[in-house]
Amino acid sequence: MRNIITALSWVVVLTALGLAGCTSTPYTPKPDDPDFAPVIPSLSEQQLEPNGAIFQDNYANSLYSDIKAHRVGDIITVDLAESTRAQKRATTQQGKDSSVNIAAPTIGARGLSIAGNPFSASLSSSNEFDGQANTNQSNSLQGSITVSVAQVLANGNLMVQGEKWIMLNTGEEYVRISGMIRSQDIGADNRIESSRVANARIYYGGTGDFANTQSRGWLAKFFNSEWMPF
Repeated sequence: MRNIITALSWVVVLTALGLAGCTSTPYTPKPDDPDFAPVIPSLSEQQLEPNGAIFQDNYANSLYSDIKAHRVGDIITVDLAESTRAQKRATTQQGKDSSVNIAAPTIGARGLSIAGNPFSASLSSSNEFDGQANTNQSNSLQGSITVSVAQVLANGNLMVQGEKWIMLNTGEEYVRISGMIRSQDIGADNRIESSRVANARIYYGGTGDFANTQSRGWLAKFFNSEWMPF
């Protein structure tokens, strides 16, 4: 019996290790990710008009033309001013008690007994749960990042994306952003606030020894994951 229990214990441990290994594949970000790399506009063939002049009206810039970004490959600076704060508190208490008593059956005037002991049974159970949770989190991200226009939509909105990598002595830090903006929201200096970026995806993180010391190992992550049966 002891050998069976030991074998089952090893099966549980090996299964847990396998699940942890499958669900904790580390991801290491790298520069020039296709989702954030700049889009280089393709060169179009210039159709010159054979009028014998050096000046070509099709490629002239008007004094009243809009210099704000509006084409694929144009540059826009996004001012990051993100600040979030969340607070949550929950208290849960549950309790349940139950009991069942079965009296000894009787035949005639005599109760049934086994070896002189009355034949009766009783069953009782008690279950209690007490849980508390308190969460208080705040985040702030300030700075700026220059992105490029990746796509011009039919309604004139611009899809932008870009990233910034900074090399430090303990690793690298990066900022990534992608989203959709309106050309009307772009300032005269080709700047826009991050709060005006629709469907924004903003990432800030790092790589190297400093970032690794702040992350838990894969086995510790398993014991705090949904796969943990206890």
